[in-house]
Amino acid sequence: MKVLPRVPLAALLVSTVPALHAADPLLFSFFRNNGEDGLYLASSDDGLTWTALHGDRPLLRPQVGESKLMRDPSILRAADGVFHMVWTTAWGGATIGHASSPDLIHWSPQQAVPAMAGIDGVANCWAPELFEDRGEFVILWASTVRGRFPETLGTASRQNNHRIYATRTRDFRAFTPPQLFYDPGFIVIDAALFRPGSGHEFAMVVKNETLTPPAKNLFLTYSGSLDGPWTKPGPPISGPDWAEGPSPVRIGGYWYIYFDKYRDHRYGAVRSRDLTHWEDVTGRIRMPEGARHGTVFRAPRAVVDRLRQGENR
Repeated sequence: MKVLPRVPLAALLVSTVPALHAADPLLFSFFRNNGEDGLYLASSDDGLTWTALHGDRPLLRPQVGESKLMRDPSILRAADGVFHMVWTTAWGGATIGHASSPDLIHWSPQQAVPAMAGIDGVANCWAPELFEDRGEFVILWASTVRGRFPETLGTASRQNNHRIYATRTRDFRAFTPPQLFYDPGFIVIDAALFRPGSGHEFAMVVKNETLTPPAKNLFLTYSGSLDGPWTKPGPPISGPDWAEGPSPVRIGGYWYIYFDKYRDHRYGAVRSRDLTHWEDVTGRIRMPEGARHGTVFRAPRAVVDRLRQGENR
C-alpha cells in the first residue's frame, strides 16, 4: 500500500474551500448614523450600482466595546472561507470589535479586542482594517497616544495626533503586542493594505488627517515587507473633497478605491489601471443612502445569493 505524505488538517480544509474569482459578486459593509444600528450590507455585480441587502436593515447589532457602536466595519474572507469582521466600538477607548461568520448571516459571539493593551495614554482606536498574509491576520487601526509625536500636535483636530498601529493574530484569541505600524511624519488614519500585483509586494492607501493646513486626502505608499520601510507618500488621489475610509479592490482591469466623502454625505470612488493615473468615477456609482465608511470585498456567489434570497425575512 502506498503511503501518502501527511498533510496538516488546516491545509486540507483550505484546499477544499472554493477560491474567489473575478466574476464573484462584490459586497459592501457599511454603517449609518453613529453606528448604533450595526452592520449593513449591499451587493453589486459591476462595482458601480449597489443594492442594499436584508431589506436595508442591519444584519448584526453591536454588543461589545466601550460604547457598543459598530462603526467602520471591515470584512475579510479568509483563506479558509470564514468571514472576519472588525469595527470601531467607540469614539474613545482602547478596544476594537471582532466577530466571524461562515455565511454573513450566522455570527460568532462578538468580542472586544484590547487592541492597545499595556499602552498608557490611549485616546481611541479608530477604523480597524484586516489583511491576511500566509495564515496570519494583520489588524491595522489609528490611535492617538497622548504625549507621542508632539512635533505634529499643532496640525491636529481636537488633539487627535493619530498614527497607524497594528497587531497580528492567527486565531483572534492570542494577539501580538500593539506596535507602531506607520508614521510618515504627519497625522494619518484609515489605512488599508492590499497587494498591488506588480512592482511592490504590498501597497497601502492611507488618509492624511492633517487639519492645519488642511489636507484630508488619500494617498498611496508601498513596501516589500509588512515590516517596512514604506515609500515616500504619493500624491493625493481623492480629489479636492475631504475623504476618509478608503477601500481598494480589483474590478476587471482596474483598481478601484472607494471612500467616504463625509462632509458631502456621499460616497466617492476613483479607479486606475496602473495605480498612478486616476479617474474619478464618483458620478457613476450609486450607493445606499446614508452609507458611511465601509469595506468592499468579494464573496462567493452562493453566499451572496443566500443573502439576497433572505433579504425580506
